[in-house]
Amino acid sequence: MGKFKFIKTPIEGLLIVEPTVFGDERGFFMESYSLKEFEENGIALTFVQDNHSHSRKGVLRGLHFQKKHPQGKLVRVAKGKVFDVAVDLRRSSPTFGKWFGLELSGENKRQLYIPPGFAHGFLALDDNTDFLYKCTDYYYPDDEGGIIWNDPKVSIQWPLERIDTLIISDKDRALPTFEEVKKHL
Repeated sequence: MGKFKFIKTPIEGLLIVEPTVFGDERGFFMESYSLKEFEENGIALTFVQDNHSHSRKGVLRGLHFQKKHPQGKLVRVAKGKVFDVAVDLRRSSPTFGKWFGLELSGENKRQLYIPPGFAHGFLALDDNTDFLYKCTDYYYPDDEGGIIWNDPKVSIQWPLERIDTLIISDKDRALPTFEEVKKHL
């Protein structure tokens, strides 16, 4: 039996990853990644960079992507809680422009595998949220792209009712719409 459960989502290639968690009165242990098991389940990309983001409740980051160096990502929350979102930007995909979101938390220990070709963002639902992610390509500042978080065409159902104050960077507030981005994909 593997140490991970790979769950399909409505978007091809986008997978929920549930690790096996071994817990007792001392705490818990889990593997968060295994090259062998991921390859056996169709994820044969090499991760080259790990990132760690710390956010307070109400911080919304995204929706980000890289244009010429698309990154696959394996995302998870070590502490706190987020609503995590991926938007399919693969032109040839039947779900082009569609989004999928789910809650990731330090408690549920779920992960989301996001293949290259997606925009990604999240909304922190707790204070002191630590968000960790592995990437299949390096970050190139000159290659950044993004879609505005509240684009009506994409129509993401963010759980804003759980947030008192929404905190978004000026950079993310100025991101273009999906229709503008679509012209250059």
